[in-house]
Amino acid sequence: MVDILHRVGIKAPLNEVYKALATRDGVAGWWTNTTEGDASVGGTLTFRFSANGVEIGHMVMKVLALEPNERVLWQTIDGPAEWIGTQISFELRQEGEHVLVHFKHQGWSEPVEFMHHCSTKWAIFLMSLKSLLETGRGAANPNDIKIDNWN
Repeated sequence: MVDILHRVGIKAPLNEVYKALATRDGVAGWWTNTTEGDASVGGTLTFRFSANGVEIGHMVMKVLALEPNERVLWQTIDGPAEWIGTQISFELRQEGEHVLVHFKHQGWSEPVEFMHHCSTKWAIFLMSLKSLLETGRGAANPNDIKIDNWN
């Protein structure tokens, strides 16, 4: 198994960073504007992505854990074949004036080309999270940076 790993420091209150990761409206501000579902433990969230007004993909995540101001954990139950069964976690730690977000998209069966794409896109979306919390403006899909023909 292989994992995507990222780390970003955000100058914002810990509880605000957690809220942006643990709530439907929070995630809609930095990942995709089209976020639906139940963000409580055991609930499912559906994330839809579009380009030029056309849906290009979606993911459904089961919320496995919410540890206030510490961790958010999801498992992919629908979406791209490579994502099914993978887990996505955000672990938070205060360090000085920054909240460190340790991101993991774990459980990929092999490092296929799509994983390379997703790694770059996760970095872009984590920078969107940082921007949302530090400036009030994220770049959630469909307003995210496009990197290739997969978007």
